Amino acid sequence: MESSTQKRALGLNDKIPDIQKTLETVQFLASRDEDAEPLETSFELNDTLYAKANISAVDEVYLWLGANVMLSYPLPEAESLLSSKLEAAQSSLRNCEEDLDFLREQITTMEVATARVYNWDVGQRRKEKGES
Repeated sequence: MESSTQKRALGLNDKIPDIQKTLETVQFLASRDEDAEPLETSFELNDTLYAKANISAVDEVYLWLGANVMLSYPLPEAESLLSSKLEAAQSSLRNCEEDLDFLREQITTMEVATARVYNWDVGQRRKEKGES
């Protein structure tokens, strides 16, 4: 249970910066004027492959949703979607951290209780040997 919660927290720690970066990019695109000069940028196609692009005024963005699915969203809708996903991920991460703290406390409590039972048993055996 602890390891699955840790894996989930690690996954969220990886996702949150990506969501924040995407949200910042969408907010930047939304803040640009329509008559502004095209923006030249490089974007990642693969881990080692980048391409250059000129970005003029945009009304929509395409977001990867996972499972090889990409959808087009108007800028305001994309911003609200990413904001809600970021809030959900941060909330889920907080819950994972709280769960991990609780699990650690319970593991410590169980280890102490097991040690006490073992020590009690050792004491009982010594008493029995002393009586015989």
